[in-house]
Amino acid sequence: MDERFNRWLLPPLLALLFLLIVYQYVSPACPGAACPRRPPASAARRGGDPAEREEEEAAAAGAAEEEEEEVEAAAAAALPPRLAAKFPFARGELCRRVRFDMRGRDVIVFLHIQKTGGTTFGRHLVRNIRLEQPCYCRAGQKKCACHRPGGDKDTWLFSRFSTGWSCGLHADWTELTSCVPAAMDSKRQIRLRQKRNFYYITMLRDPVSRYLSEWKHVQRGATWKTSLHMCDGRSPTPDELPTCYEGDDWSGVSLQEFMDCSYNLANNRQVRMLADLSLVGCYNLTFMNESERNMILLQSAKNNLKNMAFFGLTEFQRKTQYLFERTFNLKFISPFTQFNVTRASNVDIGEDVRQRIEELNFLDVQLYEYARDLFLQRFQYSKQEEHQKNRLKRREEQRLLREQRAHQWPREEAAEVAVTEDYNSQVARW
Repeated sequence: MDERFNRWLLPPLLALLFLLIVYQYVSPACPGAACPRRPPASAARRGGDPAEREEEEAAAAGAAEEEEEEVEAAAAAALPPRLAAKFPFARGELCRRVRFDMRGRDVIVFLHIQKTGGTTFGRHLVRNIRLEQPCYCRAGQKKCACHRPGGDKDTWLFSRFSTGWSCGLHADWTELTSCVPAAMDSKRQIRLRQKRNFYYITMLRDPVSRYLSEWKHVQRGATWKTSLHMCDGRSPTPDELPTCYEGDDWSGVSLQEFMDCSYNLANNRQVRMLADLSLVGCYNLTFMNESERNMILLQSAKNNLKNMAFFGLTEFQRKTQYLFERTFNLKFISPFTQFNVTRASNVDIGEDVRQRIEELNFLDVQLYEYARDLFLQRFQYSKQEEHQKNRLKRREEQRLLREQRAHQWPREEAAEVAVTEDYNSQVARW
């Protein structure tokens, strides 16, 4: 009797238990329409309470700002140390930017001063710049054809390795400024001649190192005796510019003999080649007294150097590369190499000899001090300008990212609210 009763009661109990389980999962959490809407999953992740959500958003923004500050601090640490400037320069004298139009009428003119690393830099110009139409250099030939893009046979570079010594061997500022326009026009037909923009560039070197290097070069047989030294339409007379040696060259000259020649063109060569010699009567030393002549030459060299589109320093190869690229918006293919061991560095001289060389080149010493200060100030200004540009770019990216997140969260909440309401409506229908 009990066994039959249990068998009869067990199926209804199991069915009732099943219905209770189903009702628990299907039935809404609260009856009627009074059931409050559950917070979306995104709100739950950020804390359902709006105040907590605002705190999290503020914390996230603070973390982003801290991260940005860390990035800026790292970038600032990479900046060169602030330079103790010796000479005051205006912003326009530090910020050098040239809109160089290689397809148009612009020409780079390289003033090559002896023993300043100009040969190496000149090869960089014709062989190491990333160009739309690279210079064409034949094997075994020094000169390269640096034509403008688009099939124009006109050249954008006036230098030893592109046009040769068209204005004379190692032509100086006085010669180049009077010769280059005519030399460029002579290479084109009259109907194709047009006004050009000439951008002068040069390289300078520590005066003592440059002087020793020139001495070693002359000692090996170099003379540069074919240089024209044109000024005011003529070359100097033998009385105005005597030679320091008899015969074909000065091979084997000792350093003492080299220093003892009072009219040696190695003395203050950088000032002489950068100054406007017509201001002092060219090579006529009787045109004015020596002190006035020296003052005018030095000031003229400083002004011409400052107003050049670009100049580099042999002792700072990487900085020279960086400033050239920033100035002309051109990129070199391979980085410049700094050679610290040279023929000049291998010459062992005493302090008295060094002092004597500095005295012989006292104008070059002053010019180089001025040039070095201007060069390093330009480098520092360019680096700071680049840092500021990158910082503004990072801040703009952070701002756009925050705006994107702010617009994205309401869309997520709206989507989840729609899903929740649709779920509740389906349950009510059930």
